[in-house]
Amino acid sequence: MAEQRNLPLGKLLVQKGVISEDQLRIAQLEQDRTGESLSKLFVILGFATEATVREGLSENLNQQIVDLSHMMVDAAALERIPKEIAKRYQVFPLEFDKQRNTMVLAMADTNNIVALDQIGAMLGKGISITPMLAVGSEIMRAIDQYYGYKLSIDGILHEIETGEVDYQSISTVSDEYSHPMVRLIDALLADAVQHNASDIHFEPEQIFLRIRYRIDGVLRQIRSLHKIYWPAMVGRLKVMSGMNIAEVRAPQDGRMSLTFSGRSVDFRVSAQPTTHGENIVLRILDRQKGILSLDNLGLVEEDLDLLKLMIARPNGIILVTGPTGSGKTTTLYSILSHINTEHVNIMTLEDPVEYPMNMIRQTSISESSKMEFGNGIRSMMRQDPDIILVGEVRDTETAEMAFRAAMTGHQVYTTLHTNSAIGAFPRLLDIGITPEIMTSNIIGVIAQRLIRKLCPHCKQPTRPDALERRLLGMNEKSPDVTIYHATGCDHCEHHGYKGRMAIMELLKMNAELDELIAHRATAREIQNVALKSGFRPLMDSGIRLVLDGTTSLDEMSRVVDFTDKLAR
Repeated sequence: MAEQRNLPLGKLLVQKGVISEDQLRIAQLEQDRTGESLSKLFVILGFATEATVREGLSENLNQQIVDLSHMMVDAAALERIPKEIAKRYQVFPLEFDKQRNTMVLAMADTNNIVALDQIGAMLGKGISITPMLAVGSEIMRAIDQYYGYKLSIDGILHEIETGEVDYQSISTVSDEYSHPMVRLIDALLADAVQHNASDIHFEPEQIFLRIRYRIDGVLRQIRSLHKIYWPAMVGRLKVMSGMNIAEVRAPQDGRMSLTFSGRSVDFRVSAQPTTHGENIVLRILDRQKGILSLDNLGLVEEDLDLLKLMIARPNGIILVTGPTGSGKTTTLYSILSHINTEHVNIMTLEDPVEYPMNMIRQTSISESSKMEFGNGIRSMMRQDPDIILVGEVRDTETAEMAFRAAMTGHQVYTTLHTNSAIGAFPRLLDIGITPEIMTSNIIGVIAQRLIRKLCPHCKQPTRPDALERRLLGMNEKSPDVTIYHATGCDHCEHHGYKGRMAIMELLKMNAELDELIAHRATAREIQNVALKSGFRPLMDSGIRLVLDGTTSLDEMSRVVDFTDKLAR
């Protein structure tokens, strides 16, 4: 093992099977030509992901390495370690987690016991330090750049209100971080990531600016600022995301990538003109949290086995249905990650690509690319794919091309906007797919929703009342059960819920269901046959999670339609 750690990075990655000898030679030639480091060239040339290269470096040195460029700063972490200490020991505080009492620290030498002891004593008992290796020059640059400025949102706003700030211009020179508006945007982005938000909404009104985060699927108002700040904030967000600053009357889309606590976080940015100015929404794409393994999707063992059985079929189409924001993309990426090997060619058409994945050929659909889903699939079929992901079936041409790909021996994954798994069939008929084409070409349909989980620290046990017993499918003879309600505490910021999980209904097609579809059977007839085959609707999966205390009946009623229960 010691011998492997002493290998040069290129040789180590070849030995691990990450890159080939040919790729190493190409990178070495490019290094001779440009003088760039091999580690960066492997990423630039697309031979390996940044995470894979960093993992190789980490293994080589037996330490974790972080990239300090384009990072978001945690003000709470900087407050705990003075600048003099940071400079003396060449350390930079990346993140302080109050709940876990941990400090993530970038260090030039993670084996510096004196530094760790001194900083540990300064932080106080109970706070553990997680050291991460970083380049010494990057640490010193970060210390000079981020120390000495107000970094909390309140502090920056106070500085803007009391100081002479030119709102119309934002410096783009090397010391741009000294501008308070730059720090304000960075502080808001870092705050949203720390709160595990999925979206940030900047909403201008006539006099003020409303800032909201979407956390666990629900919008929460975080701030209200005077509208005088908004022009400079819009300018900064547009500069960061590569938009046209001068264009204010047309919608725009942009993208940016920043580092937070040593990991890369992407932001998809959308600007929309409104009556009170440009409305900007940022979708936060945290790669570390975005792609889960199949085992971490929260499925019960029976459903997980059924999903794996569906994936194992070599050709046909798998449909994932659900409303916007129900986690369809996460599920599809988890499936692709599960089947992604060097033996298959996986190609995707997405609108747009959300999470870059190694070895998968991903294409964004956009007006500028002059490609739509229909002609995109047609083009992709000439690229010898084994597995195809089509972001969404939304018209006849796309649906026909997706089914044609499935009929010619490919495995196809796509999404469809329907309320249930069985609702996929009338929706496909409505789009223009005939029952004859559907029959035997659909592997299965997955319908899903995301539900908030009750905070384990404050959920309140109660006995269900008469209405709740009806919703749970219980009668007078049913035994007493305990269900839980949301309360609220410091751990969940007094909302009663913390985190989300997916609930799914999986409909695996069989000969009997194919025959019903061929004869244009009603949704009720299809459901009755599916239930006999072991199909479990979303409502039943939801009731199971209410009874085991994972979520509340209120939350489940918000996400899943329980009206059938009341009608009985």
